[in-house]
Amino acid sequence: MPQPSRIVITGAAGLIGQNLAARLQARGQSRIVGIDKHPANTATLARLHPAIEVIRADLSEPGGWEHAFEGGGTLILAHAQIGGEDPREFDANNILATENVLEAAQRAGIDHIVHISSSVVNSSARDFYTETKKAQEKLVAGCPIPHIILRPTLMFGWFDRKHLGWLARFMQRVPVFPIPGNGRYARQPLYAGDFCDIILACIEQRLVLPPHNISGLQVIDYIDLIRAVRQASSARALIVSIPFPLFWLMLKLYAVFNSNPPFTTRQLAALTIPELFEIIDWPAIFGIRATPLAAALQETFRTKPYCDTVLAF
Repeated sequence: MPQPSRIVITGAAGLIGQNLAARLQARGQSRIVGIDKHPANTATLARLHPAIEVIRADLSEPGGWEHAFEGGGTLILAHAQIGGEDPREFDANNILATENVLEAAQRAGIDHIVHISSSVVNSSARDFYTETKKAQEKLVAGCPIPHIILRPTLMFGWFDRKHLGWLARFMQRVPVFPIPGNGRYARQPLYAGDFCDIILACIEQRLVLPPHNISGLQVIDYIDLIRAVRQASSARALIVSIPFPLFWLMLKLYAVFNSNPPFTTRQLAALTIPELFEIIDWPAIFGIRATPLAAALQETFRTKPYCDTVLAF
């Protein structure tokens, strides 16, 4: 199937952007523009993929990045503030930046958008991330450019700095790995490689559909997921359950010394909410093959050079 003339990725230096860039390059897509504001991670993107035009810019502020949309093409809207304690960062990066990007895209003639939303828009959790991702999705839904909105659950894969990737690296460095409570919190981890295949299907078929909830097909308790990560990453840490109040206090104290903690008390609260997300037959809908969880973890932690590339916070 023919590739679009141009692909512009916002949030290109994050988990999805980095994974997608690798797969687009493997498919022979030559005209890719990646925009992100993180200095270290944009440098990593440029180093791994020198053929990609990489622009370091803060999309919440005007600054010359708008020219990246000239010439039209497909926009992968993947920028987002995921963690942190400052509500202003969530407003700037999830709302204001999206308003600016959509305005620039319309002026420049972008004719298709694939928006990476999140399953949290269907969640009962209330935090900075959830509320601003809901607002971001509404902005895209109201945009006149043809689009599809994808709502993935918790993802893992190459370049994962916030979730299972960070946990695996932590597990490799310490003798004891703490689990909040009994760890029996149902999770639906989604392999970033599979999600990127969905995005590629949306690009190649120029899909314009209602929002799709994309969940991991295998439901697994958090503690069992951590055990599977330990095995795939060859970590040796002893997994120990910690009472929930003590775990919360540990996170709170850690945040005092780290302004951008990889795991916050709000995320802990979201982790323990007993909820499951809709599972649809996305392999059939998008015409792709789902990777079994064990195989996906093996690919994540044992495929070089990507398994050795660690993004900065």
